[in-house]
Amino acid sequence: MSGPSHVKEVAIEGRADLVEFLSSGARPREDWKIGTEHEKFGFRTDDLRPPTFDGDRGIEALLKGLTRFGWQPVEEHGRVIALTRDQASVSLEPAGQLELSGAPLENLHQTCSETSSHLKEVRAVAEPMGLGFLGMGFQPKWRRDEMPWMPKGRYKIMREYMPKVGSLGLDMMTRTSTVQVNLDVGSEADMVKKFRVSLALQPIATALFADSPFTEGKPNGYLSYRSHIWTDTDAGRTGLLDFVFEDGFGYERYVDYLLDVPMYFVYRDGEYIDASGQSFRDYLDGKLPAYPGHRPLLRDWADHSTTAFPEVRLKKYLEMRGADSGPWNRICALPAFWIGLLYDDAALDAAWDLVKDFTLEERHALRDGVPRQALKLPFRNGTVLDLARKSLEISAHGLARRARLNRNGADESIYLDPMMEFAEAGITPAERKLELFHGPWGGNVDPVFTEFAY
Repeated sequence: MSGPSHVKEVAIEGRADLVEFLSSGARPREDWKIGTEHEKFGFRTDDLRPPTFDGDRGIEALLKGLTRFGWQPVEEHGRVIALTRDQASVSLEPAGQLELSGAPLENLHQTCSETSSHLKEVRAVAEPMGLGFLGMGFQPKWRRDEMPWMPKGRYKIMREYMPKVGSLGLDMMTRTSTVQVNLDVGSEADMVKKFRVSLALQPIATALFADSPFTEGKPNGYLSYRSHIWTDTDAGRTGLLDFVFEDGFGYERYVDYLLDVPMYFVYRDGEYIDASGQSFRDYLDGKLPAYPGHRPLLRDWADHSTTAFPEVRLKKYLEMRGADSGPWNRICALPAFWIGLLYDDAALDAAWDLVKDFTLEERHALRDGVPRQALKLPFRNGTVLDLARKSLEISAHGLARRARLNRNGADESIYLDPMMEFAEAGITPAERKLELFHGPWGGNVDPVFTEFAY
């Protein structure tokens, strides 16, 4: 949920321009990069409450503090709402969840180094302010009405629209955090294959990374409550995209899908114009009720493409969206999982063999069952755990074949170790926290803020 895009202000002549825009992201294998994004919850160390935007201990003060590390402030109406440095950015989710959108990098060693230095910078500024940060999929303690709102025009429009289309959209905005990876494609055929594999396996990533078992201080009956929230956010812009598996799927079909996703806004001259629920098709014809007589720029299309929230999202690259946020080593593990599966041909073939005969019903059963049961969800003659172990094995081999070594001669498969341990034990991060809650923590979630903070 980043801010307005930095795409050139070129007028759109017609649908072909939209297809061309998406397809222009394809690049040769040697240019494939890794872009990792992760969100985290801030909290005040004295009372565990989320920091407000304003004030000495607020999120804006934290952002300003980070400028000592060479970050450049981004303002909206005179308030600092984001930072940029080189090709990376730090931005805010609606309730102040702090997001690092990493630069496009060559390998996972660089990704882990980027994450580590970001968390060190944040800690250097946050600790003197009495702030800490926690990586989990869902805010474990505070109610929705106790969460602050950041002063961003985009979020005001979404905040007013969400309750019209689902009952949990405001929770998605204010109380969830995720870790995602953005991956390149080599051609339309490569995009289609990667899209199908990653959509089919997205519930496996959700299960492995499940880490949102608490709501308002109590177990909520889910292992990834964050994943469940997406099922009642906005059916018009979420879900599994069954059409990706149909014959003839390609960039054109995805453009048609995006054209049917209801709009949120048009961004002009530093202002967000509320177009919520309106049609981009009307905008193409110069008939958008919110902005009559105007036709869209490519920048509007790029912005609109960020307002669809399927399990895997196509921009000029593919974005994996299934995982709960977690501690720093799982921030490195999520891109490792997908790079190993999708950036090596033999691994991609093996992953496709694993999922190609899943039926539509089975894909939906995985998506709908995993938030509650995660690795223990029955599937065919076994469970999701079996699929997770196979997927991790394929990924590890793919990373080994990539053979990108660190200074100690280790390849990128080392970053899968935390997930291998969970798969070995057959439990999720959420279940480990539940054991602590029912055991040493004595039915209190507060220790999560000390034991699992960055």
